[in-house]
Amino acid sequence: MSTDLASLQQRHGPRYRWLLLLSVMVGTMASIMSSTVVNVAIPDLSHHFSLSQARAQWVSSGFMVAMTVSMLTTPWLLARYGYRRTVVGTMVLLMADGLAGGFAVHFPLVLAARVAEGLAAGVAQPIPAIIMLRAFQPHEQGRASGLFGMGVVLAPALGPSIGGVLVDAFGWRSIFFMVVPLCVLAIALAYRFVPTTAPGGQQADRGVALDWRGLLAGGAGVLCLLNGLVELRGGHAPLALATLAAAAVLLAGTVAWLQRAPARGVAPLLDLALFTHRTYALGSVVAFIYGIALFGSTYLLPVYMQLALELPAAHAGTVLLPSGLVLAVVIGIAGRLNDRVPTYRMVSAGLALLAASFALMPTIGPGGLALLTAWTILGRVGLGLILPSLNIGAMRGLPRERIPQAASAINFLRMLGGAAGVSLCAVVLEWRVAAHGDSLARPATSPERLLAFNESFLLLAAVCALAMIAAWRMRAPATQHAAGE
Repeated sequence: MSTDLASLQQRHGPRYRWLLLLSVMVGTMASIMSSTVVNVAIPDLSHHFSLSQARAQWVSSGFMVAMTVSMLTTPWLLARYGYRRTVVGTMVLLMADGLAGGFAVHFPLVLAARVAEGLAAGVAQPIPAIIMLRAFQPHEQGRASGLFGMGVVLAPALGPSIGGVLVDAFGWRSIFFMVVPLCVLAIALAYRFVPTTAPGGQQADRGVALDWRGLLAGGAGVLCLLNGLVELRGGHAPLALATLAAAAVLLAGTVAWLQRAPARGVAPLLDLALFTHRTYALGSVVAFIYGIALFGSTYLLPVYMQLALELPAAHAGTVLLPSGLVLAVVIGIAGRLNDRVPTYRMVSAGLALLAASFALMPTIGPGGLALLTAWTILGRVGLGLILPSLNIGAMRGLPRERIPQAASAINFLRMLGGAAGVSLCAVVLEWRVAAHGDSLARPATSPERLLAFNESFLLLAAVCALAMIAAWRMRAPATQHAAGE
């Protein structure tokens, strides 16, 4: 039975593009759940292994580093191995690493499993955007993005709630096993609906070479950047500055290599010519800053609820559930609006609501669960306006052959911001807690600890306001391109 794109389209008819989107959506749900659900287990994990907050934070930031770097390999993997092998391979790796992390008896093994999970999750993230921009007509892309987003947000919406219950009942190990059912389903759907061909419908080409120099230099630069932030948090200023300087050198060297690679006959890991398109360049800036706020808050909120408001892990997850369900509804509505409302307006409005939700967090005191739920819902409404709009709006008008690299690059920048955001929030939080004379190691909360968390949330509000400046400048009309494989 033929499994290339043309054969699958003929077999399943007009509905095929939706079946293909559903198949990759399940895999993306698994990768997103693996990235977010572990946050509710960080306090329990810290206690089990007797870890400092700085070491425990690497469970999140190590995953983020790996996911960020591996995103740049997605276009190469798709071109070399095709859609099906790439999707199945990432799901098998994600599932195996989840099992390995759950059964690990030493923290370095847990951390290694999380890093490997991040590698798999990063490859999976850009694939849906590539499919939406290639398999759907421009007037369908907003609807496809909205429906895809509704499904995908169920993972972070339900994940912390289910994970919190599992952590309280069975301990931190149980959250590693949550991705296994989704991975199994994603593999089954991939074998039925995902084509073996590469983007564009052509056969995969095993002769396509990977830009290893760009990947190694960029990966080392990202690792130094985040490690430098962690060293800042630990109070080792000379080592932190040296590591951050190394990050700057490595990242600058990566950019220089990417500029020279085409002249040397090497296909660069990232095509910098993408950033000559004004809307895409501004969208990338927004994606980076937005990633700082989004993933920083994803780390900060569960820790805030457990260490500042003294809620059990199960309650922390339950508080996030209503906002997650609201996000799923808003994202479906926003997807349809995205075909009629300019991208810059949708994204700017979403960032404004997200900034407001962070700025209002200081109004919450002990026992203020109603306000906490309300402000979290407000922020998720903002996210619902941003998520279906930003990537699609930024990439409209790009040549079709550049879509795979464009999708990988904008996701890379969003995740790079996210990886930095997790470390930044942890650094700022511990700095402000120490400045107010408290410690997160103490079992009981205090007014000083609440004040430190509030200052961290205000930092995220300022970051969102900064992103609004770039979002509002995405006002240049995007040229519609013909879609369809």
